Amino acid sequence: MSTRIATRFAAVKAENRPALVTYVMAGDPDLATSQAILAALPQAGSDMIELGIPFSDPMADGVAIQLGGQRALAAGQTLRGVLAMVEDFRRKDEITPIVLMGYYNPIYSMGVDKFLAAAVAAGVDGLIVVDLPPEEDDELCLPALAAGINFIRLTTPTTDDKRLPTVLKNTSGFVYYVSMTGVTGAAIKSRGAVSDAVERIKGHTDLPVAVGFGIKTAADAADIGRHADGIVVGTVLVEAVANSLVDGKATDKTVGAVRDLVADLFAGVKRARG
Repeated sequence: MSTRIATRFAAVKAENRPALVTYVMAGDPDLATSQAILAALPQAGSDMIELGIPFSDPMADGVAIQLGGQRALAAGQTLRGVLAMVEDFRRKDEITPIVLMGYYNPIYSMGVDKFLAAAVAAGVDGLIVVDLPPEEDDELCLPALAAGINFIRLTTPTTDDKRLPTVLKNTSGFVYYVSMTGVTGAAIKSRGAVSDAVERIKGHTDLPVAVGFGIKTAADAADIGRHADGIVVGTVLVEAVANSLVDGKATDKTVGAVRDLVADLFAGVKRARG
């Protein structure tokens, strides 16, 4: 099945570079500004967008993304609102893949069938649901695949060769390698270990492997991008939003702060294999 995600990874491979995958929290710092940020990402160089679903108990997220989620919830963001953002984005951009990233509770509350129908109608391409292990694939993963939505799995440094086939069994779109244990926003300790891990995962799957957690600068993007099919950047973009606010409110610098940082990261991606 040809998907936006497969098409984009094939395109960047033809350009001999990794994909730049950017994460932003849907609704942060307010609904209108968040929509403007979303629209600006592809123009700045984002190949693929991870759109965070705000949740009240984000156990895998570092402080910056937790705070972004709190701002989004305070602004009135909901799961239906996230889907409405995608629908609005799709009116002008039919090409850029969008992956929703979050936790199962909001989806379960909405109802899996209802959510998947709405996600397909809105133009969602993939899901990353961090608290659903492979043993619970019947809950959401298999229904999502049947609906034509990629289900992307996280692998970590502790995912050994015995566990990896289980994790990869129903994974589609790409594999997301979390470059460290712990929460988002920390620093990568060993670049060599990341390279080795990507090669090990590729021994088990033909899917592209994207690396996330700890990529903060254009230099990081270039370095990690030498070995990965994609790099995922999130915390620094959410921090860019936070640092642009005055008294907790968006300013005329908010959208530009994210756009400029994405453009800088894209420059790093372009020189990853040059």
